[in-house]
Amino acid sequence: MKRFCIHTITTKPLIIEECLIEFPKRGVTGITIWRQALEGREWTDVRRQAADAGLDVVSLCRGGFFPAKTAADRQTAIDDNLKAIEQAHALGAPLIVLVCGAVPGQSLVESRKQITDGIAAVLPAAEQAGVKLAIEPLHPMYADDRSAVNTMRQAHEICDALGSPTSVGIAVDVYHVWWDPELKQQIDLAGKTGRLHAFHICDWRTPTMDLLNDRGLMGEGCINIREISDWVDAAGFTGHREVEIFSDRLWATDQRRFLDQIASSYTSLYQS
Repeated sequence: MKRFCIHTITTKPLIIEECLIEFPKRGVTGITIWRQALEGREWTDVRRQAADAGLDVVSLCRGGFFPAKTAADRQTAIDDNLKAIEQAHALGAPLIVLVCGAVPGQSLVESRKQITDGIAAVLPAAEQAGVKLAIEPLHPMYADDRSAVNTMRQAHEICDALGSPTSVGIAVDVYHVWWDPELKQQIDLAGKTGRLHAFHICDWRTPTMDLLNDRGLMGEGCINIREISDWVDAAGFTGHREVEIFSDRLWATDQRRFLDQIASSYTSLYQS
């Protein structure tokens, strides 16, 4: 299962050292590290520990949250993203996933402009560090305060506005984009433009009990995960398939048993 990756946030109750022990036992070969997991740790030590565990550091989550009502707050966001670039470089992570942000009461058009400007401000540092940036469109239910980028089309438009640098692309998370009638077309475009940087999987539960923390294990919901995955692969993506699940329900269970369930669910979708 050479493309099997899990985010540290998926098993939130486990500290990163436990993730590095438990993930490989289930055939996991990649880890995406959430920044809070790094607190109190030397970044280069985590890089070494991941390598010793046989895990590729697939990406760092997360950067972004660029929009703000004041110039000072926008600069604070830029500074935090520059720190994320330093962290990714130290970890050997080739990619930072951007949850781009939004401001309640501010127009989505303005927020998207501020997102474009924010990425432009940190892009030289990312390029110098050899770290790519992936814009992650979020489901429209998050358009008020988490991301003004809600479709792959909008992510492509930002890449275009930035001059289409190869270091800026898109993270496709099935939870956020499965509903989009343009999805296959936009995935194909991302493949043709070299913008297909990351692929995240989980499922959509019905009913969804919490707007943020009620994602499902693959197979628990209604998303056509394998079909979307096939579209992504057909577009030329060969990277890890990253399991990213936010779930109060699943975080309350035994995390080692949960990891067994993730591995079983993953192998029911993929044989490699």
